[in-house]
Parts: sequence; structure tokens; C-alpha cells
Amino acid sequence: MGGRGRSNPLALAVLGCVYERSMHPYDMAATMKSRGQHESIKLNYGSLYTVVESLQRRGLIEPIETVREGRRPERTIYAITEAGKVEFLDWLSDLIGDPVKDYTQFEAGLTLLAALPPDDALTLLKARRMRLALDLESMRSAVGLATQEGVPRVFLVEVEYRIALRSAEVEWVDKLIRDIDNGTLDGIDRWRAFHADHD
Repeated sequence: MGGRGRSNPLALAVLGCVYERSMHPYDMAATMKSRGQHESIKLNYGSLYTVVESLQRRGLIEPIETVREGRRPERTIYAITEAGKVEFLDWLSDLIGDPVKDYTQFEAGLTLLAALPPDDALTLLKARRMRLALDLESMRSAVGLATQEGVPRVFLVEVEYRIALRSAEVEWVDKLIRDIDNGTLDGIDRWRAFHADHD
């Protein structure tokens, strides 16, 4: 299967769910949410059912039974196939072992930062810094609470990673703010002059 259809992390999460045990798409979503995976992997029910159909067409999962509880609609239970196990473990190994270039929205914005007047950029960076700090506080609280409730660290590593990234971003944004504020950012005179000419 090598690399085919590996652009959607939700497909990996679905494979991860059925690798653990057979389940219905509703149970997959509930499992992902209970583990906080929806914070790292975009989850909505329409996409989930599309992903399940795609994985089934590719022979990575298969329906094993249909159940009905009371007046609820029938629910199809899916299991992972041997090909699905191989694809899941191979894909997961690639994600963990191979650093790839992530194209973040913030980085895209930074490539065009000089299009804003320096004072406007400074205001926006300070607002971002405040939001990042609130986000960090929220994530740290969530980890603290989960730890108190006995959640093993192995199930919190993705949150730890987000905290590390946010912390590094806060530190970097702080430095950029200082460098713009005190005029030590290399090229700031040209930046200011450009906007003075375009007023």
C-alpha cells in the first residue's frame, strides 16, 4: 500500500481504533474523543463515514456484522484486515520516524509579515502571544487533571508535544516582539521606510 492515501490522519486514527478492537464508526468517534485525539486529528462524522468507506474499498477494513439496538438504525461493525494491520503499522512508523515539512498557517503569514506596517505587526504578534499563553495554560491544566485522574503518560505524549511546540513558539514570538519593539530586528529601517513611502 506504501504511501497511497496517507494524506488523511483520520484514516490512520480509524485504523488505530479497529487495530485495537472491532467497532462501529460511532464507537470510533467516541473512542477518539475520549482520548482527546480530536485535538490532533480533525474529526467530523461526515468525513469519518467517507474514510470508513474508503478504507473498506481498499481492503484495509471489513464489515464483520450488523447490529440493531431497539429502534436505532442498523450499525455495521468493522474489523481490520491483515493488509490493514500492515498499512497501519507502516504508516504509523513513517509518521513517528520520518520528519516531514509541515506547512503551518502562521509560517505562511510570517513569509508576508513585512506587508504589514511594523506597528500593526507588533500589535498582532502581541495578541497572538496572549492567545498562545492562554492555550498553553489550558493544555497544562488538562495534562495536570488527566495525570491526577491516573491517565498514563503514554496517552498524553501528543499533548506534551503540543505544549513543547507552543512553549517554543511563545519564546520565539516574545523575541520577535522585543526585536521589533526596540528596533534591533535586522531590516526594520527598510521595513519602516517602505510603509512610510506607501502611506
